[in-house]
Amino acid sequence: MTPTCQPPDYFRIKRVHSFHELISTPLENGVNALCWQRTLPGNFKEIVEHLVVDVDITPLDAERLNALPVSAEGRVAIAVLLEDQRLLRDHGLLPNLDCIVAYPRDKDPAVVPIDVYSFHADSATVQADTYLCTYFGPSSEGLRNEEAQLRVDIPETRAELLKLHGGADDENFRVFLNENCYDLHYAPAPQARPYAFGLGNLWRIAVDYPGSPVPPCVHRAPETLTGQPPRLLLIS
Repeated sequence: MTPTCQPPDYFRIKRVHSFHELISTPLENGVNALCWQRTLPGNFKEIVEHLVVDVDITPLDAERLNALPVSAEGRVAIAVLLEDQRLLRDHGLLPNLDCIVAYPRDKDPAVVPIDVYSFHADSATVQADTYLCTYFGPSSEGLRNEEAQLRVDIPETRAELLKLHGGADDENFRVFLNENCYDLHYAPAPQARPYAFGLGNLWRIAVDYPGSPVPPCVHRAPETLTGQPPRLLLIS
């Protein structure tokens, strides 16, 4: 059985109690994250132990999962993984299930790191949300909006980006920031208290899109440490 993690008491997070609530509850009145808190049955660790992964990110499909020589508890966990994907697909989404050893790192972060280990917001050109669930390994982390500052709004960082841009602080500069995703990354305040999304919890979080009624949910992938097991992550 996978242990869960209680989401923090934070006015932007709302707990729901079913998949229907998760997909039907509007993100409004400042709420930018919905959490379906769950304690899942099955042995997800066994799935990871039986996977043969030779790349940092390995996509997992039903054929590969069902071929694993796992115990009855492992089969229960596989059934959970497949059912969560089915629920999201039936809702018109395209979920990806991956075994993740590590994500790519910025080789040359220049002024602002833009990999997923940096606190960031997802973005879209139309109304959209992000769904995600960590089943095994370190879970995703969130940052309260009140404890986050856009890196491009930090004077010293903005000055360095202006040098990199080679132009004035005008509309062309804002386009430059957007095209390079610099305007999606945040720095935590000195006393910030990041929170864990937890294992087994299925989240729906707000994305940065034109006309969004709420601020985006600021989050990041957990740091990849030597000796840690791979993650099992569902994201859509």
